[in-house]
Amino acid sequence: MPAYKAPLADIRFLMNDVYDYQKHYQTIEGGSEASTEVVDAILEHCAKFCENELSPLNQSGDEEGCRFEDRSVITPKGWKEAYQQYVKDGWQGLSAPVEFGGQGLPLSLGLIKSEMIGTANWSWGMYPGLSQGAMNTIIMHGNDQQKNTYMPAMVEGRWAGTMCLTEPQCGTDLGQVKTKAEPNADGSYSVTGTKIFISSGEHDFTENIIHIVLARIPGSPEGTRGISLFIVPKVNTNQEGCLLDRNPVFCDSIEKKMGIHGSSTCVMNFEGAKGYLIGDINKGLNCMFTFMNTARIGTSIQGIGSSEMAYQGSLPYAKDRISMRSLSGTKQPEKVADSLIVHPDVRRMLLTQKAFAEGGRAMVYDAALTADKMMDAHGRGDTQTYNKLDDELGFLTPILKAFLTEAGSESANLGMQIYGGHGFIKEWGMEQIVRDARISTLYEGTTGIQALDLLGRKVLLGRLKTFNQFVDGVKAFIKVHNNKKEMKPMIKVLKRHLRQWKWSTIKIAMKANKDRDVVGSASVDYLMYSGYIVMAFYWARMADAAYTANKKEEGITPFYLSKIQTAEFYFDRILPRTTSLRETMVKSSKSLMAMPEAHF
Repeated sequence: MPAYKAPLADIRFLMNDVYDYQKHYQTIEGGSEASTEVVDAILEHCAKFCENELSPLNQSGDEEGCRFEDRSVITPKGWKEAYQQYVKDGWQGLSAPVEFGGQGLPLSLGLIKSEMIGTANWSWGMYPGLSQGAMNTIIMHGNDQQKNTYMPAMVEGRWAGTMCLTEPQCGTDLGQVKTKAEPNADGSYSVTGTKIFISSGEHDFTENIIHIVLARIPGSPEGTRGISLFIVPKVNTNQEGCLLDRNPVFCDSIEKKMGIHGSSTCVMNFEGAKGYLIGDINKGLNCMFTFMNTARIGTSIQGIGSSEMAYQGSLPYAKDRISMRSLSGTKQPEKVADSLIVHPDVRRMLLTQKAFAEGGRAMVYDAALTADKMMDAHGRGDTQTYNKLDDELGFLTPILKAFLTEAGSESANLGMQIYGGHGFIKEWGMEQIVRDARISTLYEGTTGIQALDLLGRKVLLGRLKTFNQFVDGVKAFIKVHNNKKEMKPMIKVLKRHLRQWKWSTIKIAMKANKDRDVVGSASVDYLMYSGYIVMAFYWARMADAAYTANKKEEGITPFYLSKIQTAEFYFDRILPRTTSLRETMVKSSKSLMAMPEAHF
């Protein structure tokens, strides 16, 4: 299995050269605590934890998996101890409010922490990752009593959290949820039903698990309008957070899966378990979107991690493995053959992995800045600014989740391809990256669901408002850099793609007015098309930052030159994929929908 090495130079390049995180931190409440010295210490210590503690457990955890015994889950050897170290070091509370025992640092630092953890060992990282989503939901929608009861122990890491949505009869279509919540005399509810595919639903890391559960109160409207949200603890507590008796919510089995074996995926039965309403009655889905969007951004990190680990595993193999001679002449005459890396097709695969990993990281780190600003606006009670930023992030979220996970899955498969037959063998670890990456395009909304959200809800129903806002941001970048000599080739291409993106979007909107199936037939191609253009914008920004930084150095710095050359590769070899997507996404839905079901 490739040993993870935190890409600190790439991370710092984005934080310092591209986005100027330090300047950003001075504009948000609590950001002044994130000084250069503090941030550097966090990056270094997190890198060591991930490299020394989590990465060595990745392959062994995959091989051992979780064990299910008497309604309990035992995680792989060494995983619980790694979590105890994680708690001891205070990582769970890094970006949590100080009032609940957290360090109050910006969300963006928490995201960078999550990227390193997830890349080193995605399955392990899912446990604290789900807890983060549960905490965000309680902070945003819980009442003061709920926050004071649950947050301190969750921030410390003594308690964990889950998201309980899916049921045997429904996944994405949550209007079919049957789990019921019957009112009790004391103001609590008795929650009864079955939830499936619950990540971290049961484990041995913590003394308590706080389930965030969608359920129906009797008499509520049908469909999604009648769903409410509840806090259901594994172990009941009093208002001070002291543990009481066991709540009747149990894991009845864990799934045998293609990948992420170290992450427990549970069937959870709620047997009249005591729960507490969070948010308003019948507004559960609105509240749950806080958790779902946290999870979607988190899953986009898995896409980056899959590309990064595939690249980290592929590069040394491509340099060491010798096979055939270069087509342009012998490169290593002292050897019986040249290294794989001299061959153009191997370089194509390596550069694709590198472009997706670094381009995806740039996209997510910019989104993290928006999330910082949102939390700052929320803390100041500035609803107008919060909603505007929420719309901006909402437009990018399906692209981040779906496009980056599809790119991550592609990168993982390219890693296997570079290894050839050895890639198919477990000991090298490349096939594990493929298996672990594959789920990322499925959970938290499949690529198709994210595509419908982007095109149907964010673009068309939103009357292109957030689309135009993003496009205006790209136009502003183009205007500033239009006359920069070194940037002109990329700016010219970006300008053309931006124009085509706008006209193609309008064309789809016009077709959808006459044929509603056009939205479904165009959506995935449209999302991928949008993703390639969005990533091109971020690669242009990185290239510009690299040119600027390089001018401050004496001579050409290899690090900055590699950024520029990777950007050039992206524009030359990956961005042209939009050509075929632009053709297919504007076609009529007829060829998809004309065939009768009986003919399939």
